Amino acid sequence: MGIFNAILGNASSVDQGVVEKEFGPLLIEGETIEKAFRMIKDMFVFTNKRLILVEKSLVGTKVDYVSIPYQNIIKFSKESAGIMDLDAELKIWVKDEVAPIKKQFGKSGNNINEVYQILSKHILK
Repeated sequence: MGIFNAILGNASSVDQGVVEKEFGPLLIEGETIEKAFRMIKDMFVFTNKRLILVEKSLVGTKVDYVSIPYQNIIKFSKESAGIMDLDAELKIWVKDEVAPIKKQFGKSGNNINEVYQILSKHILK
């Protein structure tokens, strides 16, 4: 089912142990991983201090890690899938950036709601 969800663009939760092993070297003292989601080749990793966006190249050998401290996220939005639209979209605006970061989610929208809640928890303190 995981590969089927990935093909459809659905985000799926990633095992905490796997994420901690991969991202442990990137974390600072006192920083912990709260939750991670995989979308095909990309990932959202939420820590208690920042959002880490992971974007892998098409062949999977090059990986780009983008760290966004929660205090630099100025707004975010979620657009649900409609009758003619097959996917939901999450947009995150970062301070001093004109265009938002956009990520597509599958029509079910289950995980986009969880991602939205986690962002809300950290940004709307």
